[in-house]
Amino acid sequence: MRAKPLVLGGWGRAPTARLAAFRPERLGELREALVKTAGAGGLLARGGGRSYGDQALNSGGHVLLTERLDRVLSFDPATGVLVAEPGLSFRTLLRVFLPRGWLAPASPGTGFATLGGAVANDVHGKNHDRNGSFGDHVLWLELVLADGSLRRVSPQDDAALFRATIGGMGLTGIITALAVKLMPAPSNAVDMTARRVGDLDGFMAALSAERARAFYSVGWIDALARGRRLGRGILEIAEPAREGVASSNKAARRVPVDFPGFALNRWSVRAFNAAYFRHVPADGTARREPLEQFLYPLDALVDWNRIYGKRGFHQFQCVIPDDAAPRGIALLLEAVARAGAASFLAVLKTLGGEGRGMLSFPQRGFTLALDLPRRSGTPTLFSRLEAITLDHGGRIYLAKDALLSPGGFQRMYPRLGEFRRVLEEVDPHNRFTSDMARRLLVKPPHDQTIDHAA
Repeated sequence: MRAKPLVLGGWGRAPTARLAAFRPERLGELREALVKTAGAGGLLARGGGRSYGDQALNSGGHVLLTERLDRVLSFDPATGVLVAEPGLSFRTLLRVFLPRGWLAPASPGTGFATLGGAVANDVHGKNHDRNGSFGDHVLWLELVLADGSLRRVSPQDDAALFRATIGGMGLTGIITALAVKLMPAPSNAVDMTARRVGDLDGFMAALSAERARAFYSVGWIDALARGRRLGRGILEIAEPAREGVASSNKAARRVPVDFPGFALNRWSVRAFNAAYFRHVPADGTARREPLEQFLYPLDALVDWNRIYGKRGFHQFQCVIPDDAAPRGIALLLEAVARAGAASFLAVLKTLGGEGRGMLSFPQRGFTLALDLPRRSGTPTLFSRLEAITLDHGGRIYLAKDALLSPGGFQRMYPRLGEFRRVLEEVDPHNRFTSDMARRLLVKPPHDQTIDHAA
């Protein structure tokens, strides 16, 4: 197995990194990759490439592409326990197991993410208040550690390493297999209602009311609206449907070219957001739609990140605790609108509580996600958003990040010291590393540097 020189990026297309990539097809090749990369810039497992920033990059080093390690190893229909390799995608999982009446209990916003990536980021979905995040349903993990040994960890066995791996950004080892408990699904569809909400206060009140009763809830916010319309948007509520719908063979559309930089500006995005707000009738709408369409709406537009052009974009996502969220979310939206950052519709959801992992993102509160085109003023705007988040007791989601400061990271993740102690034990020589780990000083600093491609 040979490593191939590549230039890779995250889903935001910025930054990119020159590195060498292995693409194993057998688990035995993982140890081979460890041997070949000893003293050569470190190694990092990379799944579907859907983290937005530099988390799955390793400039000047190596990555291990897990896309071909995607086998279902076993499934027990009596318990719903699935054992799979880390490269299995949520899209494949849904298409294989939903016809059998089973579904991932927590799913990210794209079906192209992998189960290994879901562990590394402890992903959440539109039902966090009810089902928590993905790591809450993982029964055990098998890891190849830095010394080449294979170890199975769980909440009962080697619990500290298990908690460090959930949300641990791939820095504890390479996942070779995982067991996760799926949830029953009565059909392949949800009954979804959508309605307009005129402002942020109304939106947060509606989400607060629905978090205790709705199975799925999510808000789409006009991030450029200001004044009395600040925080206006569309609230979607969904419940598992008792009856299914016919499967659609409609092919996904594709963005064929990179949009020019001038196409995204405050006027074009404001016009799009206004049209999106009005596409739902004033009295609301209700329909039954396929689960795949509801869970992964943007997957219907392949390569949608090309809309932001060759320069790419950064995504900002934070969570702010319930008590501080009304003021904190308002300040975040005001800062984005004032900067005219040309963000398409933002996403607002509620989260139900802390995750299992030492570096898990969720805490009880409101989470806001929005895209920021990569421009000269974007780092300054991000710094302002980071400061607002810190001032209101929140944290930023590492799966989306490329700009968070090391100091902000340390303040947002209070279990970082515990995480570092686990890494000192299982990887004292920093065999597993990434550009994000170096930027945020997740591990003790060493002589590796980040050499981003243009």
